[in-house]
Amino acid sequence: KKARREKMRGAEGKLAEEFSAGYYGICTVGGMLGAGTTHLAITPLDVLKVNMQVNPIKYNGISKGFSILWKEQGPSALWRGWSGKLFGYGVQGGCKFGLYEYFRKIYSDVLVDHNRSVVFFLSSASAQVFADVALCPFEAVKVRVQTQPHFARGLTDGFPKLYASEGLSGFYKGLLPLWGRNLPFSMIMFSTFEHSVDLIYRDLIQRRKQDCSRGQQLGVTCLAAYAAGAVGTIVSNPADNIVSSLYNRKADTVLQAAKNIGLVNLFTRSLPIRIMLVGPVVTLQWFFYDTIKMMSGL
Repeated sequence: KKARREKMRGAEGKLAEEFSAGYYGICTVGGMLGAGTTHLAITPLDVLKVNMQVNPIKYNGISKGFSILWKEQGPSALWRGWSGKLFGYGVQGGCKFGLYEYFRKIYSDVLVDHNRSVVFFLSSASAQVFADVALCPFEAVKVRVQTQPHFARGLTDGFPKLYASEGLSGFYKGLLPLWGRNLPFSMIMFSTFEHSVDLIYRDLIQRRKQDCSRGQQLGVTCLAAYAAGAVGTIVSNPADNIVSSLYNRKADTVLQAAKNIGLVNLFTRSLPIRIMLVGPVVTLQWFFYDTIKMMSGL
């Protein structure tokens, strides 16, 4: 009787039925809020990361890089591109998390006998394709605002200026390398997260998720998310360097950018600061996302 009462209370507290349009809507909103706010919070680190990628000789260290930006351009320079981070990654996060849930349900139904990793890979890749199409124009403006002080102040003047100088293609010049960076990252991140959650409950806590408190569940979310972010960062670092190079006209093609940067530098340039960036960001995204789902009764 007690179990039945708890089940009824849980059903009454839900804002939407699982796998309904409302369910995916809540997941999308959760992804937008989680991704947008966390990316906004680490804007200073992102400004330094992009400048380290574009001008590695001048910005050759984290503390030195911050010092140069502060002295030459003032403290406001550390927040340059904040609107692109908030809105661009908010839109991307909404698509990424909402569509991941949608595609995971579809692929789980179709690929019943397949390995779960296949479902995670396909779901995250499918969602990321659409998420990056949504992000790309914001990213194009953001990178220029962060590395070219006189280009624009933000999205409102950056969008028309970029369109006037390069046309529609200017917004999507970095789409292929963006996919090259984010598709492997997303596939590794979601898969690592899902498997880490299973591992923590099975081998560390040794209890089912349903038998744990909300605080314990969110703790597992954070631990699994940090591991997922760190692993995904290492895999996606070469493409991240290429994106910054292309957007700042250091090269005209992906191959030329890779050749200019060098094989070793593709993997190592700006990697420490990206791990500093991505680990906490992915952790907070999953924390906010799962918190919103819990508050919605999902």
